[in-house]
Amino acid sequence: MREMTPVERAAAIAQGREADRLPCNPNVANGAARIYGCRISQFNTDPEVLAKAQIASYRRFGYDSVRIFTDLFAWAEAMGAKVTCPEDHTVDLAAPAVESVAAIDGLRPADPRKDGRLPVYLEAMDILLEAIGNEVGCSAGIVGPFTNAFFLYGVDASFRLMRKNPQAFHKLCRVSLETCLAYAEAAIDKGLSPTISEPMSSCTVVSPAAFREFSLPYLKELVDFIKSHGRSPVIHICGATKRIWHDIADLGVGGFSVDNVVNLKDCCLTIGHKTKILGHVDPASVMYGGTVADVRRKTLECILDAYDSPKGYVVMSGCSLPVETPLTNIEAMLQVVREVGYPVRPDTVRDLLDRLPSDGADA
Repeated sequence: MREMTPVERAAAIAQGREADRLPCNPNVANGAARIYGCRISQFNTDPEVLAKAQIASYRRFGYDSVRIFTDLFAWAEAMGAKVTCPEDHTVDLAAPAVESVAAIDGLRPADPRKDGRLPVYLEAMDILLEAIGNEVGCSAGIVGPFTNAFFLYGVDASFRLMRKNPQAFHKLCRVSLETCLAYAEAAIDKGLSPTISEPMSSCTVVSPAAFREFSLPYLKELVDFIKSHGRSPVIHICGATKRIWHDIADLGVGGFSVDNVVNLKDCCLTIGHKTKILGHVDPASVMYGGTVADVRRKTLECILDAYDSPKGYVVMSGCSLPVETPLTNIEAMLQVVREVGYPVRPDTVRDLLDRLPSDGADA
């Protein structure tokens, strides 16, 4: 079978027809700078570089989704937080937008068309869609309202605020949500589907009870808003999430991207009838630090665990790949899904696993 475009592949699988392979997204992220030959810092000021780097990476590997997203802090920055912008590394948070409870009332939602780096992202979306929007799904990454609230007030201070003054933290989440809603609407108006990253909602970070009190209500408003505009967002939460799987799936999201610490098979059995599952090859020890054989083995194991998930499965890394991930390892993930084909035949997957060296050496 000829190689399909991602749009053709998605349509064939949705209609129960034969396709060339499973969808696959290694989540190259800022590593696209290495493909295009630019500095990561250029992503923050030059929409053409940002878009063309993502296009170059997509063309190189042929994966199934392209996203405009650079780091977790752009929305907090647009609301007044300070960031550090290394020349060729990912942006980091330098200082929160406010440092006192009284100052929370002075926070205002960001205007994505005017504030911070958000206008750069919006302009990059136009370039991306014009170039490849007819062949691959294009998305606009956005940090969820709970996580963004931590960056507005500072991570350690936010934990204290949640305990000592929950009403104030709810105010923080509310104004954070308003920025998320504005950005989501602007991205949808451009023609992209928002995807949501909510790392601070992880059970590794906060308890399920805290998630349900402080994150879930605002996350639901954001998801409902996106769905009301005809889009179905994918959510990614880092770390352990088992105790909130049903909370996420019951939002009615288009997909749930899980970290490599999660039991993928268990996740599919638990909520795969409610939402598509994406994941979850280890981005660090396997994709970045492993051999081609390691990547092939783990990708095949993930396929065996999740290929028959009722609402569908996308082969993916457990989170964004480190910038210096070997290109041969990214290619290896895509090569595996091409060899497996679609519909997936478990005996084919097991046969490919059996051919791999048993000692972990490269093939």
